[in-house]
Amino acid sequence: MRYKLTMAYDGTAYCGWQVQDTGQSIQSLVQKALQTILRHSVDLTGSGRTDAGVHAQGQTAHFDTEKPLSVSKLRLSLNALLPPDIRILCIEEVPFDFHARYSASAKEYHYHLHLEPVFDPFTRLYRHHFFNPCDLTRVREGASHFLGTHDFFSFANQAHRGCASRDSVRTLFRLDVVGQEGGARLEFEGDGFLYKMVRNLTGFLLDIGAGKRTVSEIAPLLAAKDRRQASMAAPAHGLFLMRVLYEQENLGTCRTPRDSASGNSG
Repeated sequence: MRYKLTMAYDGTAYCGWQVQDTGQSIQSLVQKALQTILRHSVDLTGSGRTDAGVHAQGQTAHFDTEKPLSVSKLRLSLNALLPPDIRILCIEEVPFDFHARYSASAKEYHYHLHLEPVFDPFTRLYRHHFFNPCDLTRVREGASHFLGTHDFFSFANQAHRGCASRDSVRTLFRLDVVGQEGGARLEFEGDGFLYKMVRNLTGFLLDIGAGKRTVSEIAPLLAAKDRRQASMAAPAHGLFLMRVLYEQENLGTCRTPRDSASGNSG
């Protein structure tokens, strides 16, 4: 039997989602907790990696087991074993051909910005404090030029490795700039994202907002396929993986707290 996990985590204390030699990862802790409960080895496969310091409200993963499970009891047991900055939101049985990564049809990320002079100490781990003046009208104009299908090679780190080296074309369905208390958030929804693509796009849009770059540079930059010509990546701690979308109807039963509170983005 195959099961899908939906989880939320504060990425501050971790080296990222994926198991690494450099530190504690979210994947390793969830996998260890599963193995403790199920009493057999578990291969936990995530929808994709999030980097050190990146957060999630709707990360997904799958695992296989031959043991009959009560998903409600398993969720309680996992959350009892996991640290409080990692929570399992939902567990559901899925078809065996479901794959957390390859079955995904889209992902949604939010990047949170604090734009006022004095940083709110209570959101400092979850928003990027951008010190320069930022014209959100210019940011919105720039964002509109990234919508649709483009080759985002110039906005991918390690673009010569992994999936970007094979195909760096992605489609952005939505890139909204939404005002919020103290600043704004950028909401990205697309069919997939290259390594650090959201943070690199955010860095470039912030430079447009600060008057350091112009909208007219976007088309030539996309055509150049040269990461060195783009802006620096925005810091990790402002980024949230909000949800992973799947086309199958029977995979829509898990609802995150965000989904329950509102039917729209944010």
